[in-house]
Amino acid sequence: MTSTASSAVPSSHHLSPAFPGRAPWGTAGKLRAWQEAAMQEYLRAQPRDFLAVATPGAGKTTFALTLASWLLHHHVVQQVTVVAPTEHLKTQWAEAAARIGIRLDPAYSAGPVGREYHGVAVTYAGVGVRPMLHRNRSEQRKSLVILDEIHHAGDSRSWGEACLEAFEPATRRLALTGTPFRSDTNPIPFVAYAEGNDGIRRSVADYTYGYGSALGDGVVRPVIFLSYSGSMRWRTKAGDEIAARLGEPMTKDATSQAWRTALDPKGDWMPAVLSAADRRLTEVRRSIHDAGGLVIASDQESARAYAKLLREITGHGATLVLSDDAGASGRIEEFRASEDRWMVAVRMVSEGVDVPRLAVGVYATTISTPLFFAQAVGRFVRSRRRGETASVFLPTIPSLLGFAHELEVERDHVLDKPKKAADEDPYAEEEALLRDAEREKDEPDGEQDQLPFEALESEAVFDRVMYDGAEFGMQAHPGSEEEQDYLGIPGLLEPDQVQLLLQRRQARQIAHSRRKPDEEADLIELPAERRPVVSHKELMELRRELNSLVGAYAHQSGKPHGVIHTELRRTCGGPPSAEATAGQLRQRVAKVREWATRMR
Repeated sequence: MTSTASSAVPSSHHLSPAFPGRAPWGTAGKLRAWQEAAMQEYLRAQPRDFLAVATPGAGKTTFALTLASWLLHHHVVQQVTVVAPTEHLKTQWAEAAARIGIRLDPAYSAGPVGREYHGVAVTYAGVGVRPMLHRNRSEQRKSLVILDEIHHAGDSRSWGEACLEAFEPATRRLALTGTPFRSDTNPIPFVAYAEGNDGIRRSVADYTYGYGSALGDGVVRPVIFLSYSGSMRWRTKAGDEIAARLGEPMTKDATSQAWRTALDPKGDWMPAVLSAADRRLTEVRRSIHDAGGLVIASDQESARAYAKLLREITGHGATLVLSDDAGASGRIEEFRASEDRWMVAVRMVSEGVDVPRLAVGVYATTISTPLFFAQAVGRFVRSRRRGETASVFLPTIPSLLGFAHELEVERDHVLDKPKKAADEDPYAEEEALLRDAEREKDEPDGEQDQLPFEALESEAVFDRVMYDGAEFGMQAHPGSEEEQDYLGIPGLLEPDQVQLLLQRRQARQIAHSRRKPDEEADLIELPAERRPVVSHKELMELRRELNSLVGAYAHQSGKPHGVIHTELRRTCGGPPSAEATAGQLRQRVAKVREWATRMR
């Protein structure tokens, strides 16, 4: 790069009015307050290494490129290297840099960089393959290295070692991350650690801008989480049929199998939740005309099935993104620029991909680490104008609900773990889940081989709404007025208006439920104080008796179990068996006995 090229790069005070593209309302061409503060901190300290932690959607790319522009313009560095997690993201970085006059080559693989470029954009995997190539470049000219989502440098020990090898000679290094750091103990290159009073070393950020602060500044959208429960039925490897309600206390294995039963595209849970999410998207598009939805799937087979379900529900095809498909990045960009309703993906959009119009999400994966959850939710919080809200649909899984409540918690990377006996290690499960979440292949999380089972039946129940740490709503059937009350919340509201509206709709739902006679109300619509008190053991015995009689009647009549259960519900009324009262179960037991007697 010639000195002329360097001086041509605009300073942070002469950015194009169109940059940053997601500047806050009324401030196009200006840095957001946190970006300006982080810049001032950097310019004051002039450090060799700088770690900026900022919530997804806050504008880390804008901050980093503004800083790169300043360093190039003032001849502190002569070239820029951006290291990104994926091929798609390195192209996205190059496009963003070009908008302010920094030309990065996203196709660079070896040899000298073209004189027309100010640097290159590469992936962590690419650095891992040829670390000495990048070390030579860092040694030849004064370099700024931007490490995007720096925690990926710890995905494998070899990647971390390669980054250290390649960029140790760099003049300046800027590390960025937007999500909680890793739960393993691999040190992250170029990140400083400090020992606390408990003797445990934790990462130290030079500047932190969390979701809570960004929400208060109006930089990101508030998120409404809509949780769905329901009854699940599956068959274990031993041949036992198990029925359970999603979200109720269960063993880890049973929770896993109930969760996977819910996500089975052949059941009724996913079609009901996708239909609800599409109705929510329709409401949001009344005020955000190009709002889009994203379904995050566990594996490619499920993703294809969900895309087929969305076509049946909406009458329109969904954009399908599979990371092993050469055209995946192109499809993301086409969806980004279009006004299409839905995209279904496995991993490509879990982190860093910028599709600001995404406003409705369905978390249809069994990955359950705070890292992945935060990355996934981060796809929906990128705000373009004041008042936009995001809506994310979740299964009622305790760990996910906990992550939703803790969205504003800021986390550091913990380098040391307390010494515990193996059977008491509180990090063991998290570390296993993290390894699953970071698998390169688009597969489920490995539990299918460990816990073989067959999903038999699933039904969805609207459970609750979570917003700003509070819960609203009572359970209701899909398609009911009570559910629609929450799906119909306007998509353009101030945060305090969202809170007020949720409170009002909850009060209306409770009042509506109390007006119904007990004999006409489903269990899930009854206030807790009016539900009959029956022991769990008694309910289990009644359900077991009913299932046994249904099985005998199925053998006698030739009808499938599911058909008989549906006929019983239609004849006797009430919710699915897993949610029925003792009285409703006894009524069905009597009815199926009556049917069997007539056939004799």
